[in-house]
Amino acid sequence: MTTQTENTSYQTELSKLVTQLEQMIPPAAWATFGQDAETLAARYLQPLQLAVGDQAPDFTLPNARGQEVSLQGLLGEGPVVLTFYRGSWCPYCNLALRKYQEILPQITQAGGSLVAISPQIPDHALSMQEQNELQFEVLSDVGNTVARAYTTVFKNADAPIKAMAEMGIDFHSFYADDQGELP
Repeated sequence: MTTQTENTSYQTELSKLVTQLEQMIPPAAWATFGQDAETLAARYLQPLQLAVGDQAPDFTLPNARGQEVSLQGLLGEGPVVLTFYRGSWCPYCNLALRKYQEILPQITQAGGSLVAISPQIPDHALSMQEQNELQFEVLSDVGNTVARAYTTVFKNADAPIKAMAEMGIDFHSFYADDQGELP
C-alpha cells in the first residue's frame, strides 16, 4: 500500500513567504516592490497572448546545460505544460517552481512534461534548477522571443531594480542584455 503525503497549498506557502520577506526586506524596498506589483496587476489584467484552442507556436531554446530543446520534440512525447518565470532572484518564482516540482509526478503520470522558461542566461537557469532540485526542463529565452508569443513581456521599472541593487542584487547580471524585460 502506498501513501501520498499532501502537499501544502500554494496559497499557504505564499502567505509564509510574504511574512518572511516582509521581515527580511527593508521597509522602503518592500513598499517599492508592493507598489510595483500593484501597478503590474492593474496594467496587465490579461497577460496571455494565446487563447484556449490556439496552436502553441513552436520554439527551440537551450536548456540549463546548453542542449537545444524544441517544443515540437517535446510534443512528440506527449502534452507539455509551459510556465514562464522572471529569474532565480525572484522568491515568488522560486516558490512557484518548487510547487510545480511537487506536482510533476501527476503531470508525468498523465503522459505530459513540464518546461519552465526564463529570459535569464543558461548559467542562472542551471543554478535555479540545481538549487530547487527541479527535475524538469528549465530553458533560457534570452531576449524573451518565445515569451512574447505566449505572454506579456514588460520592462521592469527602475525603482524595483534600484531597490534590488540597494539590497546587493544586481538584476542585470542575470540576463544577457540590459533591457530589463521580464515575462
